[in-house]
Amino acid sequence: MLIQIAWVASCVLITAIILLSIYLKIMRYHLRKKEKENTQFKNEYEASLIEYLYSGDALGEMNATQESIIQKIKVSVPIKAKRKIIISVLYNLMNEVSGEMSDSIKLLYYKTGLIRYALERLESKRWHIIAKGIGELTRFKIDEVHHKVSKFVNHPRSEVRKETQLYLVSLFRFEGLSFLNNLTTPLSEWAQIQLLETLQKFDDQQICDIRPWLKSTNDSVVLFALKLAQIYNQFEVQDTLMELLSHPKKQIRITAIQVLTHLYGVEAKELLKANFNDLSLEEQICFFGMLEKLVMPTDEPFVEKYLFHKNFEIQLLALKILKSINIDKYMGLSQTATNEKDSSMIKLVNSL
Repeated sequence: MLIQIAWVASCVLITAIILLSIYLKIMRYHLRKKEKENTQFKNEYEASLIEYLYSGDALGEMNATQESIIQKIKVSVPIKAKRKIIISVLYNLMNEVSGEMSDSIKLLYYKTGLIRYALERLESKRWHIIAKGIGELTRFKIDEVHHKVSKFVNHPRSEVRKETQLYLVSLFRFEGLSFLNNLTTPLSEWAQIQLLETLQKFDDQQICDIRPWLKSTNDSVVLFALKLAQIYNQFEVQDTLMELLSHPKKQIRITAIQVLTHLYGVEAKELLKANFNDLSLEEQICFFGMLEKLVMPTDEPFVEKYLFHKNFEIQLLALKILKSINIDKYMGLSQTATNEKDSSMIKLVNSL
């Protein structure tokens, strides 16, 4: 009985293996066939799209050849797999051309109805579909639908917010940053980096007034505005930056000190020096970094008070500052140092 069961089980397993092997071969055949068809389709439409671009006249008007190519593509657009290939080819071409040709691709994107499918994605209930739709509109520079995209600025998903923000800044540059006026969600550090990288791609632009963002109730917006102030040397906002020295959030106060240091905020230096004892340790260290860059001979009495501060960074900076403004007094410290720690610190500064 057991032998019969074993034989039956073996037969079943062998049959299953054979059927599975046949299934895998059929699947492999269909995948290869589909890949071949996709490659053929891509090559065919790539040639058509290149012909479309180079058959245009000097006036930029649509001719018969271009119209026939558009009609040919429109037939394939409703088919999802083919639509993805067309978009991929178009995007690759978009990266290789500029000026009038770039405008021609954008016109084709409209004429073939591709834009309709991107806009449909914006109506989806699934966040990743919305994000893909916005990303596509960004790639093809479809700025006419900004009112539809802007509504996602405060979307619950950070991925959708990121695509929305990149869309606005990529297409409208500093004007696109107006979304910061209404941003209630956090602007992540990574999102800030991406926005700054996008802005720095454009050289011929005038930065807008960043004061409203420095006064925002959204702390992440304030921190981003501080980065803008430093990168774009916004000397005219120093008064607003001074106000941030008393901001409730420590990170904003510290960043404001760093930006004012970059902008040579001498008034801020005097204010911080007068209120030094009220600062947190992190702010005190940051202030000494400011003092190192903006020091004047009149700061010497203040610096002397902290030559042997218990905090390593403050003591090191105080000694370096004294060395830069009064070398004779600094050299005399080696004789008055009362312990090994202070002597070691002086030797360290000597080696710098």
